[in-house]
Amino acid sequence: MSDHIHIRREGPAGRITLTRPKALNALSYEMAMAVDAALNDWAGDPGVAFVMMDAEGEKAFCAGGDIQTLYDKGRAGDYDYGRTFWRDEYRMNARLAEYRKPIVAFLQGFVMGGGVGLGCHASHRIVGDSTRIAMPECGIGLVPDVGGSLLLARAPGRLGEYLGLTTDRMGGADAIRAGFADTYIPEEGWEALKTALVETGDLSAIQTAAIIAPEAALAERQDRIDAIFGQPDLPAIVAALEADGSDFALSALKALRRNSPISMAATLELLAELRRSAAGIREALRLEYRFTARAMEHGDFLEGIRAQIIDRDRNPQWKHRLESLHSEAEAMLAPLGHDELAF
Repeated sequence: MSDHIHIRREGPAGRITLTRPKALNALSYEMAMAVDAALNDWAGDPGVAFVMMDAEGEKAFCAGGDIQTLYDKGRAGDYDYGRTFWRDEYRMNARLAEYRKPIVAFLQGFVMGGGVGLGCHASHRIVGDSTRIAMPECGIGLVPDVGGSLLLARAPGRLGEYLGLTTDRMGGADAIRAGFADTYIPEEGWEALKTALVETGDLSAIQTAAIIAPEAALAERQDRIDAIFGQPDLPAIVAALEADGSDFALSALKALRRNSPISMAATLELLAELRRSAAGIREALRLEYRFTARAMEHGDFLEGIRAQIIDRDRNPQWKHRLESLHSEAEAMLAPLGHDELAF
């Protein structure tokens, strides 16, 4: 059991609490495996009626995966560590998404990357005023993963392309609109709600505590987002943003010029394939794994982490330019043969 997670039974609830607030509850391999083991144990336990997930601290439910070790291993040429990390984490994500008992997740503060995979596949996803949800992977040389690609593909219109490519952060209302959350509850009432759920097991208390979410900013921009991010490829999206020229478009263009070109191109391919095939969580994770399994050795991941997390110079030297991508993204998503993700 990891020291950074508290797993226990309370009344009818199986409870999972992330206890690493100083690190914004970053999800380590050990933490992910502890969650997976608990879910497996509780699945057949008639005494567990539902699962509740939360986290200590006000700043974050989980701001992402613990990538320091991934970076260190990759720099040393150990690419198998990352493949093992992602493979086993993705299996945990699938278990969460397919779980047959209700899962209630309280998503305060930053919910990013691995935090999305942990909290946003739950059946009851609660957000509040502090919630900031994002898929920031294109900024570090990955693609939206942990099943986040499926959430993006199912978002209204072209919100998925916009959120995936720009890595923009969603407040609680936007997260509900985009399909990353369900219920808006003021955070001052969360502890009382948790107590009520544990004491009664009555999940209708969630809707009783819910309020109408504030206006979603993405709703006002939906038409513009659909027109621009519905373009057929990355260069066309860049051209549409340049032609639009609004403050919104210029801000999005700045994000695209900052993020990994091969990651963004592969994200477009990934979302298009998931929509085309009407895929479920397992197929989404398989496609994501094709990219992440190659990301250290053939992609921009190590350089992205160096620039954003290690040296923090915010000046990544990507392997490709926006204007020069051809078949590289397709190659990163090609089948892995015997190494394909299996469940």
